[in-house]
Amino acid sequence: LRKSPVSKDVDKAYLAKMTRGFSGADLTEICQRACKLAIRESIDADIRREKEKLKQGVTMDVDDEEDPVPEITKRHFEEAMKFARRSVSDNDIKKYEMFSQTLQQSRGFGTNFRFPDGQGGNAPAGGPPQSQGNFNNEEDDDLYS
Repeated sequence: LRKSPVSKDVDKAYLAKMTRGFSGADLTEICQRACKLAIRESIDADIRREKEKLKQGVTMDVDDEEDPVPEITKRHFEEAMKFARRSVSDNDIKKYEMFSQTLQQSRGFGTNFRFPDGQGGNAPAGGPPQSQGNFNNEEDDDLYS
């Protein structure tokens, strides 16, 4: 929806709250459906306008009229939500969260990594300065020799 004209009366926070647990694909489907509904409505309005012009005998082909459906409105989202469905169950989400946590732990640091306070960043917390591995080895300046 970043580049789509969404009406200011669409409460995106409420939409997000009501679609909690929906996947990105599920949300994309809702947004695309709302957009398509707005486009269809605009096309139908154009057709009705053209038919009215023909009845009145106006044959000018000047497109100076405003778009009758210039935005995606709450009504379009409400209609799109009638077809909304979650493709991921709560159980699947729990499994993914457990897998994610296991993966973080197996990589080592997880969410517990912290720099030491007030030590200038040279030493690990609670210990003396240690070797900086290969970062301080001046003999290995040339990577290709």
